[in-house]
Amino acid sequence: MWAAEETYPGRVLELSSVDLEEIANALADQTDYDYQWLINPDTGEIVFWTADTGIDGQTPVDLDELDLVVIDALPSWVWYQDMADFAEGITDERAGRRLGRAIQGKGAFRRFKDELHQEYPDLVSSWYTFRDTRATRRAVQWLADNSLIDDGSADRFLSGIQIPPCLEPADAVTSTLYAACRSFSARQAARPCLGSAADR
Repeated sequence: MWAAEETYPGRVLELSSVDLEEIANALADQTDYDYQWLINPDTGEIVFWTADTGIDGQTPVDLDELDLVVIDALPSWVWYQDMADFAEGITDERAGRRLGRAIQGKGAFRRFKDELHQEYPDLVSSWYTFRDTRATRRAVQWLADNSLIDDGSADRFLSGIQIPPCLEPADAVTSTLYAACRSFSARQAARPCLGSAADR
């Protein structure tokens, strides 16, 4: 088994062979159960390990016996910052204030989701695009930090993935989305991806 902070000395993977959504989900997994997400450094396959059932769901196996790389979850503040940045980027001051208040204190993730879906359904699609784009960037950065893909492939991918451009506003709702998307795109270009191995 290879720890996430180590680098794997084998060949690098083709980025197209890796399920970035699965890696992003593993990096976001904040549950406390006794299991691990792992990636095969030779094939890019993502597997799920528990002490009782191993990786095949039946046969117990010690992690140290597996030639796989552990995908450790990023700290919750990384994902919390996504909500904070989203709320800050909304030009509708009332919506921004309400979403900002929703993420104060324990239970922030649930309150943010409830507030967004119940009070601002027109912003839901924009939120998921923003959140998922950042999650994908973190997955690619994690692969590069652990030498599972080459830096050139990571740089090309990260430079090409941005929040989709918005159309010019036609009314108050699209105006809010347009301004928010422009703000998000500028932030993505101006700052490094949150939650890389160097940040942990």
